Amino acid sequence: MKAIALKPQTRDIRIAGRAEPSITAPDEIKIQVLRVGICGTDREEAAGGRAMAPAGGGDLVIGHEMFGKVVETGRDVSRVKPGDFAVFTVRRGCGKCLPCAMNRPDMCRTGDYRERGIWGLDGYQTEYVVDREQYVVKVPAAIQDTGVLIEPLSVAEKAIDEAVRLQSARLPDACAAPAWLSGKRCLVAGLGPIGLLAALALRIRGARVYGLDIVDPGTARPKWIEEIGGNYIDGRNAGPGQKKAGGAIGQMDMIFEAAGIAALDFNLLDALASNGVYVLTGIPGGDRPLQIDGAELMRRLVLFNQVMAGSVNAAHGHFQMAVNDLLQAGIIWSGHAEKLITHRHRIEEFREVFAGHPPDEIKAVIEWA
Repeated sequence: MKAIALKPQTRDIRIAGRAEPSITAPDEIKIQVLRVGICGTDREEAAGGRAMAPAGGGDLVIGHEMFGKVVETGRDVSRVKPGDFAVFTVRRGCGKCLPCAMNRPDMCRTGDYRERGIWGLDGYQTEYVVDREQYVVKVPAAIQDTGVLIEPLSVAEKAIDEAVRLQSARLPDACAAPAWLSGKRCLVAGLGPIGLLAALALRIRGARVYGLDIVDPGTARPKWIEEIGGNYIDGRNAGPGQKKAGGAIGQMDMIFEAAGIAALDFNLLDALASNGVYVLTGIPGGDRPLQIDGAELMRRLVLFNQVMAGSVNAAHGHFQMAVNDLLQAGIIWSGHAEKLITHRHRIEEFREVFAGHPPDEIKAVIEWA
């Protein structure tokens, strides 16, 4: 069968031949891959960035944002059956620490985890994949058109869930209402796919959402967030060039960072309200030095009871939350989530896809079937 593989730490990416996988254990599931999303991680790998081939192998099948259809199951599988749509999660545990033993490899303590399509395990840019039942998430047919968004949405779901749990644990009034986020002012910094999906999840929970980026109003991303009731803020008028970001955009109960720009991220602390929570999901590229006023940062965090936390990857439950929110989004804003998928490519166009993305791209996918 065909697969898109690369030699890690090089730009050598190609269509390779692979033996079609088969079920060898009673808890395994075989999925025909229908489409796979492309994200910044994939493009970084294709440019020679962080990636690791499976042990004993020289290349890595990339791709981790998958969606497909079950074609075969082992005799012990009960979560899905042939004909169901489904996705597999990404990270696999180290087998040494307690979180991984609890099927929470997203919180691995040793760092010895593996990730399909990224680190030590072949990914999903191929025709068929096999994995264990504990990693499968069933996808209702009603969201088959947006099922490829489940993995990036799961990253946002985890970050939002962690932020809410932190606030519920420390704020005396957080449990007085059924949903802490309802009516709260939330800033999403960086309107890439994860940022826009975070805005979607926040709006479903009743938050007042403000999206910050540096693209022209009226273009695809600002229009998309405004159509779900959010507000667009042009970062060129309220970003690092302003002395106090908070004065330009107001105080936010929660900031969801998805930009991966360190200078912007620390500047936005000025916009965090007292008792606010700031969750970071972006990973800055390069190693450029950054000068910050450490004393002022500490004063703000201490005197205003603020929390700043990082979040990466997602657990099985966060994938299920993504499924639930995509179903809910389809009811509230019928057909709107599908607009995030702006570019669909044939397998033969893979070099063009990984080389870069056009300005009007939000999410690109490769169609396998």
